[in-house]
Amino acid sequence: MESSRAVSRRARRSHRPLLSLALASVAVVGATAAGTVYMKAQAHSGSGAVSSAATPSASPPPATTTQEAAVAEPVVDFDERLARAMKSVTVTGRAKVSVAVLDFDSGDSAVHGGSAFDTASIVKVDILAALLLRHQEAGTSLSAREKAYATSMIENSDNASASALWDAIGKAAGLDAANRTLGLTGTEGGDGALWGLTQTTAADQLALLQQVFGDDSALSQASRSYLQGLMGQIEADQRWGVSAAADGPGFALKNGWLPRSTTGLWDVNSIGRVTVDGRTYLVAVLSNGNSTQAEGISLVEAAAKAAVSVFTNTDTDTDTDTNADADTAAEAGAGASAASVSR
Repeated sequence: MESSRAVSRRARRSHRPLLSLALASVAVVGATAAGTVYMKAQAHSGSGAVSSAATPSASPPPATTTQEAAVAEPVVDFDERLARAMKSVTVTGRAKVSVAVLDFDSGDSAVHGGSAFDTASIVKVDILAALLLRHQEAGTSLSAREKAYATSMIENSDNASASALWDAIGKAAGLDAANRTLGLTGTEGGDGALWGLTQTTAADQLALLQQVFGDDSALSQASRSYLQGLMGQIEADQRWGVSAAADGPGFALKNGWLPRSTTGLWDVNSIGRVTVDGRTYLVAVLSNGNSTQAEGISLVEAAAKAAVSVFTNTDTDTDTDTNADADTAAEAGAGASAASVSR
């Protein structure tokens, strides 16, 4: 996720030969002062004790002849960098995309787009986080049945398991209560049994990822490790999305995809942790209005790569001006029921 360097200055000192006995007392005072300066310099350098005699045993060190100019470090607008990077991402038709990214090591982050999107199955991470919080507060552990549901819900994106745990946390009310603890301010649970129509923002999903992967979290170390382990074992045919930005297999993620019955267009989302050149990034990409699932996956993966490039690509001042602004209105009937193939 900007300070000035103070510049030290040292004054020059020069000494003139004694011209007459009339100036003798002045010379003694000058010698005493010079000796004091020299003693301070020696003490600061850790060279040991020095004599307090008025006349120094050696000449004072030469004065500095040059001075550094005060230089302010430039303020980096990572949101602007991300906006420029997103110009390379082709957004077609009625599609809309939002993305958030965090450099885990530096704490610097960037967000592009602030609209709310359907979660589809990425809400399953939030559901499990809410369940783990409940057990933490009660001082209990997940039951064997809950563990089985959690595994199939995250690793296989099983909807029946998600519905069972959605009920266990108290549906939308339980999710919203947990999110207040987790620091999510732009997420609202779906109506009734429609957990896939929970509304969220990319910034909130980034906050959720910080709770899962960061140390400063309402989730215990055991809870975080459990969630991280499941997200790191997603079944092979679901290893797409933000993982496209990784340079190796050490990623953890959860994807969501949902064809809307009112429009026939697709919600496609992906959240997770990736590693590039030994550095860790948290990435959340949300999209809707995609003509097909495959088109949505391509959009999400391109957005994830653009997001990580904010921190890995030093050449961020490109003038690429493609259709990043193809930002159409959100699909009609956002509150309509999810299709049975919601994942």
